[in-house]
Amino acid sequence: MTSRRAFLSRLGSSGSLVAAALNSNGLALMARAAEQVRGRSAADIAADEDFWREVQLGFTLDRTVINLNNGGVCPSPRVVHEAFKRYLDHANQAPVFNMWQEQEPNLERVRAGLAQDAGCDVEELAITRNASEALQIAQLGIDLKAGDEVVTTTQDYGRMLDTWEQRARRDGITLTKISFPVPPPSMADLTQRLERALGPRTKVLHFCHITNLTGQIFPVTDICRIARVRGIQTIVDGAHAFGHFPFAIRDLGCDYYGTSLHKWLLAPIGTGFLYVRRERIPDLWPLTPAAGSKAGDIRKFEEIGTHPAANHNAIAEARVYHHTIGGERKIARLRYLRDRWMRRLADHPKARILTSFDPAQSGAIGNVSTPGLDPARLAAHLYAQHRIIVTPIKHAEFEGMRVTPNVYTTLEEVDTFATTMERILEKGLPATA
Repeated sequence: MTSRRAFLSRLGSSGSLVAAALNSNGLALMARAAEQVRGRSAADIAADEDFWREVQLGFTLDRTVINLNNGGVCPSPRVVHEAFKRYLDHANQAPVFNMWQEQEPNLERVRAGLAQDAGCDVEELAITRNASEALQIAQLGIDLKAGDEVVTTTQDYGRMLDTWEQRARRDGITLTKISFPVPPPSMADLTQRLERALGPRTKVLHFCHITNLTGQIFPVTDICRIARVRGIQTIVDGAHAFGHFPFAIRDLGCDYYGTSLHKWLLAPIGTGFLYVRRERIPDLWPLTPAAGSKAGDIRKFEEIGTHPAANHNAIAEARVYHHTIGGERKIARLRYLRDRWMRRLADHPKARILTSFDPAQSGAIGNVSTPGLDPARLAAHLYAQHRIIVTPIKHAEFEGMRVTPNVYTTLEEVDTFATTMERILEKGLPATA
């Protein structure tokens, strides 16, 4: 591992190069860091603190807080946030022209880039404000009648379950929710549980690519293949997947896929996308009615009235930042950070890890159960006394604490969390915590 001084010395003697590398957004410096590790394996780079220091310096953060809740929404790197503000300023000068005539048309370039990254046709991808909106377009837009069945799991996202519950009340559909252990014994077990739940009246199968509760990754391709043979439409909740680990939607075989981009792609808050298989577009109703002439156009799902274009345009900078790091390097680092704290707590007799260590079944998200310690009270104590942000999880079937580092998280921050948790597990929480 090279020292930081040696690394910087290799930037070269050119004053202009160094000035560009040390500019306000730091992207050029990070690009140079990526060039320096070219040819090395992602697993090797995952432990190279010199490389990840350059990634960390790309963010403007409050380092008095240890943010281990990157599952809900993530901070954007400086280059993305500055682009977002620049687009906002430009739109505000004359929004009727700058926003509608200049920025809105640029959405097509963003769409093309996202489709390339997602592994789908550009005419199958609609830009949305988040995963919930994307998924609800599919959930509420599919024609279903009384008696039709939707199969999902008890660990799908609450808002999506609420959406299906509303359809059950309004349209008389049947909602079947299956359970699975945390962690499950295998990926095949997840496939079998969902397959056994499918029946002659099942019309839709809705499940997560990776759950928000424990970070369990599902065998999406296998499940979608089974559903397709039976003529069942598949909706995949990819809120936590895109930008988290590499995959291509074309390989999944699903009919609909929704994700947020303000999570792992690190795009501005209020960005996401919906994938709809091309042959499904004409029959899927948009949330906001669109002209009949747009029935077969993926853009009908973007008809939401006046909205800012700055959020969407800055997705382009987020893509650049993501590609500069590299998708394989990114997930290798995220698993490296997760394993660093999970393996320490897994050895403690008073803790139980609810997330699989198998890299095929998990990424950055980990969940630790602390029997006898209320997760909400524990999370409140961690923040109040140690400035550590985590997510308490209270599910009907289990309780735990979700811990989610990101590429900007330092080893010191992860170790501080693990050490603090070990101390709490030994001594318990103070009576006033």
